[in-house]
Amino acid sequence: MTTQSDDSRDLVILGGGLVGMALALAAAKKGLTSHVIDRADPAELTAEGFDDRATAISTASWHLFENIGLAEGLAPFACEIAAIAVTDQNKPGRIDFVPGEGEGTLGRMFPNRRLRLALFEAAANEPLIHWVAKAHVTERQRSQYGVAAVLADGRKLKGRLMVAAEGRQSPTRDAAGITIAKWDYRHRAIIAGLTHEKPHGNIAWEIFYPAGPFALLPLNDEPQGTHRSSLVWTVSEADAAGVMKLGERAFRAEVEKRMGGVLGKVLSVGARSSYPLGFHHTARITAERLALVGDAAHGIHPIAGQGLNLGLRDVGALVQVLAEGARLGLDPGDPALLKRYENWRGLDSFMVALATDGLTRLFGVPGRGASAVRRLGMAAVQRTPLLKRFFMDEARGVAGDLPELLKA
Repeated sequence: MTTQSDDSRDLVILGGGLVGMALALAAAKKGLTSHVIDRADPAELTAEGFDDRATAISTASWHLFENIGLAEGLAPFACEIAAIAVTDQNKPGRIDFVPGEGEGTLGRMFPNRRLRLALFEAAANEPLIHWVAKAHVTERQRSQYGVAAVLADGRKLKGRLMVAAEGRQSPTRDAAGITIAKWDYRHRAIIAGLTHEKPHGNIAWEIFYPAGPFALLPLNDEPQGTHRSSLVWTVSEADAAGVMKLGERAFRAEVEKRMGGVLGKVLSVGARSSYPLGFHHTARITAERLALVGDAAHGIHPIAGQGLNLGLRDVGALVQVLAEGARLGLDPGDPALLKRYENWRGLDSFMVALATDGLTRLFGVPGRGASAVRRLGMAAVQRTPLLKRFFMDEARGVAGDLPELLKA
């Protein structure tokens, strides 16, 4: 990893989280150099117990990890998702998504900490990446000639294309004046690690309640054989503070009630965290010498676990466009390349965002009549192989016009 800051690079990536770092590594595989600037301290982000969250990595995203050399180190921490069970309040009429013979998994679950460790370690050993942590950007400069980020300590990091990978509250996107459509679901996701009595059998459960989805995602057993899952429980904003304040015994009882016995008794609950749920989508994902990736461009409901996977599709598409441009001798900030990225990713990410928003609203309609209609629809999907195939391909991230880096 180089330390000089006065060299100009192909990319100036603002945000060194999972998407920003994956972009830098994927770009490096194609010979593209980058400055990665992040406010956070990597030691804090990878500390034991900092983040109990786990993330579902789709089949296509796993191919990206394979293609950029991360898969081997990550594989021991993967918990494969062999099936997904979807139910309306644990009533009859559920859908079971199970891949056919030889089709592999529906995805893999990873603790966020493990993903960060793998990405950070690879970035630290990659000479084409100049990584600046614990840095505050005071000025962003873009012109027809190039881009630069000025840091609080006076350093100026120059490049040809600026990439905003700072997440939902992206200051780079806002400074560029890119219009954003957004709304608040008035819900919060409560996240915790659980240990439980019965093995999960590598099944991910999505149990829908009028207040929001209640997801149980499989994790690897602990070394002594204790069964573990990750809980993502959506509650209304009005109830969230009360749920977060519950003592462990009361919280376990509430979780058990909603689980409907699928994992037996809840034995223990890890540290709880919560975050507000909202939807946002930008009118554009590019501007002069600027590209948006991940949550800077689109923030969706975690109902289908596609947030990070959508960001990694952005990474694959942007790197492919830039690498093909480089072969033709084009500058990474060339407007024609950015237009191609815009056209490729704009519609796909919007359709996924729309679908997850529609699901959230559909399952949030209260009343027995609405529940009966949903269960009828789910029973129809269960009996229609073509529809099930469509939903499984979406879950695995293999539908649509896939970037090469996301293919096996």
